Amino acid sequence: MKRLAKVDLSATLSPKKAAKRLDAATLRLLHLRLLLGGQLGDHRIGPPLCVVFEGWDASGKGGAIKRLVSPLDPRHVRVAQFAAPTYDEKRHHFLWRFWPVLPGWGGMAVLDRSWYGRVLVERVEGFATEEQWRRAYREIVDFERTLAAEGMIIVKFWLHLSPEEQLKRFKARERDPLKAWKLTAEDWRNREKRRQYEAAVEEMLDRTDHAAAPWVLVEAEDKRWARVKVAESVVAAIEVGLAARNLPVPPTPSAAMAQEA
Repeated sequence: MKRLAKVDLSATLSPKKAAKRLDAATLRLLHLRLLLGGQLGDHRIGPPLCVVFEGWDASGKGGAIKRLVSPLDPRHVRVAQFAAPTYDEKRHHFLWRFWPVLPGWGGMAVLDRSWYGRVLVERVEGFATEEQWRRAYREIVDFERTLAAEGMIIVKFWLHLSPEEQLKRFKARERDPLKAWKLTAEDWRNREKRRQYEAAVEEMLDRTDHAAAPWVLVEAEDKRWARVKVAESVVAAIEVGLAARNLPVPPTPSAAMAQEA
């Protein structure tokens, strides 16, 4: 069975349970983020953290990112969004434009879309040649392994939802004057190519899932579930990353202590 077919889109959380788990996860994330940045403990900076978001249009990437970073000091996290490369960016290797936003030691970056555009939209829409996008799988894995070897903790999310739920969200955006700007003709065109994109996603997951940067598939049919899973997964990845680098994993402080920090 293909990986997308295994995603349980019936997963849900009640508002009360979601709020409780999200609060706990973001409190833990705040503590770990301050630790990585050298604001807590012995004030030594920790490994860089890079969180990569990919997923279907209207799968809730923006909302998940907002909840993830909202408890953090904006000076301690960079959120970068990537659309189609510019004319100048096309003159370079496709990975070139991502280097400037990558976090250094003690830093954190959240990427809304990423280098995976090469094997997704550029593949499906014909913006890259077949030789280019086929070569990109190896280049991406080597790139991520290089970053991880230097100490970076990499968390990659694919937010998955059904075509029925996507259509429902598209129509809701269309009716909302404050959200209509999010819906473009390109979104509708991409939706018509769902089968081609599913094939590209499946191959991406198969070819670029590796120990240094594994994929986390997020059940995004229910936004509350997705936001909680994202936050808890980032916390877990930091804790595993610290332990793998023989760095101490501190206990969670009380809410009062975290507020003082």
